[in-house]
Amino acid sequence: MEPLMAVAIGLMYATAIFMMLRRSIVKLVIGLMLLSNAANLLIFTTAGMTRGAPPLIPEGMMQPPSGVADPLPQAVVLTAIVIAFGVLAFAVVLIRRAYEVVKADDLDKMKDTDT
Repeated sequence: MEPLMAVAIGLMYATAIFMMLRRSIVKLVIGLMLLSNAANLLIFTTAGMTRGAPPLIPEGMMQPPSGVADPLPQAVVLTAIVIAFGVLAFAVVLIRRAYEVVKADDLDKMKDTDT
C-alpha cells in the first residue's frame, strides 16, 4: 500500500506545483490546497499505514498491548487541516478583494496596478 501512496503523493505534489506556477490566482490557491493535502498524506504514510487498536492502556498495565495505533500523526494532521482551512479562507477573501480592485484574475495584470 505504501508504494501506491508514494506515487499518489508524488502526483499530488507535482500537480500542486504545476497549478501554483500558473498565472491565475485561483489556480494558485487550488495548488496550495493540493500541496497541503499532499503533505498531510505524506505524514500519514511515513507514520505507517498499519491498522491497530486504540492506544488505550488497560487498568493494571504499565504500557499498552502490542499493535496499537500511533495517535501523534493523527493529531499533527488534524492540526494541519485546521491551519490549511484558515489559510484557504484567508486566500479566498484576498482573491475576492483583489478581483474587486483589479477586475482581473491574472497575476501579471495585478502587478501592473502597483503605483
